[in-house]
Amino acid sequence: MTITISAVILAGGKARRMGGVDKGLQLWQGKPLVETIYQRLHCQIDAISINANRNQDAYAQLGVPVFSDQRDGFQGPLSGIQTALEQATTDYVLFVPCDSPCLPLNLVAKLKSAVENSEILIAYAHDGERDHPTFCLISTALKTELADYLASGERRMLWFMKAHGAVAVDFSGDKQAFVNMNTLGDLQEKV
Repeated sequence: MTITISAVILAGGKARRMGGVDKGLQLWQGKPLVETIYQRLHCQIDAISINANRNQDAYAQLGVPVFSDQRDGFQGPLSGIQTALEQATTDYVLFVPCDSPCLPLNLVAKLKSAVENSEILIAYAHDGERDHPTFCLISTALKTELADYLASGERRMLWFMKAHGAVAVDFSGDKQAFVNMNTLGDLQEKV
């Protein structure tokens, strides 16, 4: 089975631990986080868009489509994921957070291999110790189930994924790739 994939950088959150600034636009090593993530992702996949609920013009500077959540009120990453699945024209959508600038350069290949070989609907990254559900590949066939899940008031990402047979993909050889920038202080540290 050969599948088509598009990608979305999730930048729609409130960044509470970062004082409410727009996390994806914060500078890390002289560039906005979202730019570094875009560059690491673009060498793996062409069709990339950004989910952002504010500062859309700034995100659009990367020359990619930018869209906001269909649901109001910053309801978490699943809200952006649901919107992306609704508008996707591909079989699967790859998602990455805007705050992990060292994302694996084999992310697309490994997650795609997992879903193609197992014919599953969701694959997500695991670093050998922790799950990283925001690094995931999700079938657009799940858009109705996800909309229903969110309409029920649920927001737990991993719970939804596991309820739909998600498979964790081993990235234990690349743990540093999943370091995320949660505070303004994190942006100053060397990774």
